[in-house]
Amino acid sequence: MEREFPLEKVRNFGIIAHIDAGKTTTSERVLYYTGMSHKIGEVHDGETTTDWMEQERERGITITAAAVSCTWIPTYNAGDKARRFSFNIIDTPGHIDFTVEVKRSLRVLDGAVVVFDGVAGVEPQSETNWRYADEANVPRICFVNKLDRTGASFEHSYKTILERLSKKAVRAQLPIGLEDKHEGVVDLLAMKAYYFEGDMGNKVVEKDIPTDMMDDAKKYRGELIERIVENDEAAMNAYLEGIEPDLSTLKALLRKAVIANDVFPVFAGSALKNKGVQLVLDAVVDYLPAPTDIKAVTGIDPETEAPLERRADDKEPFAALAFKSMNDPFVGQLVFFRVYSGTVEAGSYIYNPRTGAKERLSRIVRMQADQRQEIKKVFAGEIAAAVGLKDAKTSDTLCDEGKPIMLDRITFPEPVINLRIEPKTKADQEKMGLALNRLADEDPTFKVSTDPETEETIIAGMGELHLEIIVDRLKREFGVEANVGKPQVAYRETITTSAEAEGKYIKQTGGKGNYGHVRIRIKPMDTSVDPKELPKNVKRSEGFEFINNIKGGVVPQEYIAPIEKGLKEGLDRGIVAGFKMENVSVDLYDGSYHEVDSNEMAFKIAASMAVQEAAQRAKPVILEPMMKVEVITPEKFMGDVTGSLSSRRGLIEGMEARGMNQAVKAVVPLSEMFGYMTSLRSMTEGRAGFTMEFLRYDIVPQNVAETIVKSRSSAAA
Repeated sequence: MEREFPLEKVRNFGIIAHIDAGKTTTSERVLYYTGMSHKIGEVHDGETTTDWMEQERERGITITAAAVSCTWIPTYNAGDKARRFSFNIIDTPGHIDFTVEVKRSLRVLDGAVVVFDGVAGVEPQSETNWRYADEANVPRICFVNKLDRTGASFEHSYKTILERLSKKAVRAQLPIGLEDKHEGVVDLLAMKAYYFEGDMGNKVVEKDIPTDMMDDAKKYRGELIERIVENDEAAMNAYLEGIEPDLSTLKALLRKAVIANDVFPVFAGSALKNKGVQLVLDAVVDYLPAPTDIKAVTGIDPETEAPLERRADDKEPFAALAFKSMNDPFVGQLVFFRVYSGTVEAGSYIYNPRTGAKERLSRIVRMQADQRQEIKKVFAGEIAAAVGLKDAKTSDTLCDEGKPIMLDRITFPEPVINLRIEPKTKADQEKMGLALNRLADEDPTFKVSTDPETEETIIAGMGELHLEIIVDRLKREFGVEANVGKPQVAYRETITTSAEAEGKYIKQTGGKGNYGHVRIRIKPMDTSVDPKELPKNVKRSEGFEFINNIKGGVVPQEYIAPIEKGLKEGLDRGIVAGFKMENVSVDLYDGSYHEVDSNEMAFKIAASMAVQEAAQRAKPVILEPMMKVEVITPEKFMGDVTGSLSSRRGLIEGMEARGMNQAVKAVVPLSEMFGYMTSLRSMTEGRAGFTMEFLRYDIVPQNVAETIVKSRSSAAA
C-alpha cells in the first residue's frame, strides 16, 4: 500500500482557544469547506460533528479532543486536485477543567490555529493554551473570530495578543467592516479584498481593496513586510535598498519565520457567518509546518538510556507516541497515536518499552470525531487510532522491537479537587471499580484512590465540572449509579526549613533479623533549577528530589532504591494534617548495614521513619491551590464583585474594560470558590460570568490551617 499524500503535503494541527471563542464552530466550517460534512452543525443546535459526546451537546462545550482527517485544495489552486493537502485536525476543549486534552494534543501536533473572540480578545484560557504551545514549541497562526458580534474590535483583540501573549504577532489581514457590517477581509500580502458569497460563504471572491481602507492596508502591509524580511539578512538588505521581494518570496520567508516561532500572523473573520475560514486553511498550507519541517523527535534507548532520534521518514524504524486512550462502545479500547517515523500495518506486532512487552495491533482506524474509517497502514507523520492494544496508556511509546526507542513522556498537572464516591447498590460496587479505573486510564488528570482510614473511594480531578462529567459518564456509559460527597480541596504539605534525622529499624525475631540504618538531611526543593542540569547523583520526580551522597559503600547499592521508595512513602502522609508532602529535597548522606540482618524492607522502613522525623523538625506547613479568577461583569456591579472576592481571601490584581463590561482579575484560594457561580449570579442579576484556572500552591494562613487540621481530626474520628 502506497502513501496517498507525500509528507510535504501533510499538516497536523490543532484548533485551540478559550471557552466560547468559537473553536468548534470554526472546526465545523473546516469540515464543511473540505467536503467532510454536507451540512454545517451548530453548537447551539447540539448538532456538531466534533462535539459528539452527549455531555458536550447538552452543555454546548467541548470536553474531549476530537480528531478529524480531511483534505484541502488551497483557494488559489481551486479545482486542481493534484494540489490537495492532507489535514489531521484536533478540536480541543477550551474549559480549564479539560486542559489535559490541550496539553496532550499539542505534544503530538506540528502547528496550531489559535482562535480568539473578536470582542474579548485574549482570555485566561487563551494564555494557558499559549503557554502550553510555547512549552511544546508549536508554531501558531491566530484567527480573530466573531467579528460580526456587537462590540467586536479586531484592533482591540490584536492589541491584547501583543500585550498578553507575544510581541511577535503581526497582522496578516484586516477585516472589512465590523459587527453587522462585517463583509470580508483584506489580505495584506496579496493586497486584495476577499468576500465570501454563495451558499454558506463557500465562494471566495477576490476584489480590489475598498478605497477607504487603502491607507491602512498600505501602512500595515509595510509593518508586515518589515517583520518578514528582518528574519532574512539578504531580503532585509535588499528591502533597505528599496527592492521589495515578490509575493512567493515573501510567503516563503513568512513560512520559515512561522515555523521558527519568530512570527505569529493574525487573520480575521467570523466562522458563524462563514467569513474568512477558507483563507485560514490556506494559511495552514502556506505557513504551518509539514512533518518534514519539524526537528527529528528525540528519545532514549530503553536499555542503555543513550539518546536517540527519529526523522519523519517512512524508511526509518517505526516510532509513535500514544497520546490519548478512550473507551469506544463498539470496538472497546481505542489508543490514539502519532507516528513520528516508519510505518505500521494492521495485524503487526508493536513493542511498548514501558511494559517491555509486544502487543498485536489488530486494527487501525482513522477517526472522524466518533466515526471510524478502517485503514490497513499508517505512515510517518500521520495520526490514527489502534484497536486491540490492552496495555498501552497515554504517553507510552509504540515502536519496532528490533530498534526500540522511548520518547519523552507527556507531563500532566496534578488534580486540585477531591470527591468521595460510593456505589448506590452492592451490584454497582464491582462495576464502579472497573469503570473508574477505565476512566483514569483515559484521563491522566483524573485519579482514583482509597482513604486508608475510612476505606472510602476518593476521585480527584481538575475542577467541579471535570468530576461532574466523570460521575455522569459513570452512569451513562457504564451503568453505575453513585452517591458523591461534597467537593474537597486537594491540599498539600511542604517544609519551610532544613533538618536532619536518623532512621534505625532493628528487629530481632530469633534467627535472621532486620537491620536498616540511614541518616538524611531534608530541605525545601529548589524548583528554579532545570532538571536537565542536575548532577548524576540527583533524581527528581513530581515534588520530590533524592540525592544519593553515600560514599565508600557504607550502605550497599542494592539498598538505595528501597531507601528512595521508603522516603517517598514517608512523604505521602504529611505531618500537619496528613496531606501528601511535596517540594522536598532529601539528601541520603550516611548509614550502616549488617552483613546478615540487612534487607530491602528494613531499609525502606528506616528511610520512612527518618523522613517523617526530619519533616517534623523542618517547620511543616499546609499548602492550598490558588486559582487565577477573571470575572466579567457590568460596571455597576464592580463594587459588589470586588468586595465578594476580597471576602473570599482573594487578592485583586487588576481591572480593565472589556467591551461594555469590566474584567476583574484576582487570585483566590480554591476552597473559597465553591458555589461562587450561584453567589455571583444573585449579586449581578445573572449578568456576570467568571473563569477560573489553577495558578500555584501557597501557604495557608495560620487560622485557616487550624480549621483544616480540626476538620481532618473530626473526620478521622
